Amino acid sequence: MGIRLQDMVVHAKHIMQLRRHAATSSKNQIRCSSSGISGVDDVPKGHFAIYVGVEEEKKERFVVPISYLKQPMFQDLLLKAADEFGFDQMGGITLPCGVEEFTSLASRLN
Repeated sequence: MGIRLQDMVVHAKHIMQLRRHAATSSKNQIRCSSSGISGVDDVPKGHFAIYVGVEEEKKERFVVPISYLKQPMFQDLLLKAADEFGFDQMGGITLPCGVEEFTSLASRLN
């Protein structure tokens, strides 16, 4: 049973609605923060937080622009996340790739 891209987009839009009241900074760069739990207040308007890493204790939190949702390479990672973790993830969206792989992809998207 596969996850449809449309379902991922709907889920991502819902996340964006929840984060609409976040801080208003509009830098178009990814930001990495510690893997500790952070509140929605440090996510600027037009961005969302994700977690990246294959090992639980080595995950890093990134704040990325919403524009990434339109990028096919990022959509592929979201589909992999849905296949691996489903839609009922606790916390935030976790992408099943290494930090180096993600930062390389992010540099190509910027």
